[in-house]
Amino acid sequence: MNEQAEISTPGDAANDALVLAFGRLQGAANRLEYILGRALEAECGISHLTFEVLLILGRAGEPGLSMGAIAQEQVLTTGGATRLVDRMMAAGLVERVEDPGDRRARLVRLTALGEETTVAAARAHVENIKRYFLAPLPVEDRDRFAENLRVLSHAARDMLPRLP
Repeated sequence: MNEQAEISTPGDAANDALVLAFGRLQGAANRLEYILGRALEAECGISHLTFEVLLILGRAGEPGLSMGAIAQEQVLTTGGATRLVDRMMAAGLVERVEDPGDRRARLVRLTALGEETTVAAARAHVENIKRYFLAPLPVEDRDRFAENLRVLSHAARDMLPRLP
């Protein structure tokens, strides 16, 4: 990649190596989100965002997570997280329970159906990831690529402001 290319025209801007590289990353992420999200909906009947919240709750385990923690993990407003969790509750995937550390607060956790759905969706998702995300990459580059994505994701997460 170039150190610092001179950008003085719209053509320079559009063809800058760094701008192109980031655009390709963003384009790939958007297209894969679309492809993998549609596959989850078709195969499992849930949206990709719902699946992500199921994974967050699965990672958290008992006793569950607060609405604020879910919102922070998904970079949602607490109102957006509440609406999503309400839909997930209506589908029987999650439940709100008393927080053992603060009886005034409520936590969200997976139901038995939520656990089953998480496992089934993850199995389908892994197969689709192999097909659409890994298969186009050379085998020898896959582990390093995954590690680089982890580094980028954590660096970006750490730069985000904490939501109120």
